[in-house]
Amino acid sequence: MIRKAIPSDIDAVLNLTKSCARAMISKGIYQWNEHYPTKERFRTDIELQELYVLDEETVIGVIVLTEIEDEEYIPIQWLTQNGNNLYVHRLAVHPTFWGQGYAQKLMDFAEDYARKHQYESIRLDTFSQNPRNQKFYETRGYQKLGNIFFPKQSEYPFYCYELLL
Repeated sequence: MIRKAIPSDIDAVLNLTKSCARAMISKGIYQWNEHYPTKERFRTDIELQELYVLDEETVIGVIVLTEIEDEEYIPIQWLTQNGNNLYVHRLAVHPTFWGQGYAQKLMDFAEDYARKHQYESIRLDTFSQNPRNQKFYETRGYQKLGNIFFPKQSEYPFYCYELLL
C-alpha cells in the first residue's frame, strides 16, 4: 500500500535511505551522503504532505511528489511551461527489495497521481553516475533535457528528465 508518510515513519525512512546510500556506494555510485537526504528534509516533506511510503508491513519504499520547482532546475529548457508540473524526488526502495518491481510501483503511483490531478508533465533528476536509474526513467518514456549540479552531493552532474502526460 502506498500512503502519505506520517511523523512516526521518519526512522524507517531514514533507515531505508541510509541503506540505499550504502548499497549505492558499494556499487561505486556516490549519489547520497551525510548531506542528502536528511532527517530535516524528510520532516519538511511530511509537513508539506509530499512524502509517500510504500508500506508492506514495513516501509520498503519512498517517493516525494511536489509542485515546488527547485531553484537548480531553473536553467533547464523543459518541454512544457512552468506552473502545472509535478516533481519527483527521493525515490528509493530498500536494497533488500531491489529488482522486485517496487520502484515501478512507486512511479506508476506518481504518474497516476499526476494524471488524476491534471498535471502537464512530471519532472525529475537522476545522478549521471547511475546508469541503472537513467535506463529506468528512459524506458518509462522520460526525456533527458539537461544537467544540474548539487555540489554537496557530488562533483558529477544530475540529469533532468521530463515526461509529458
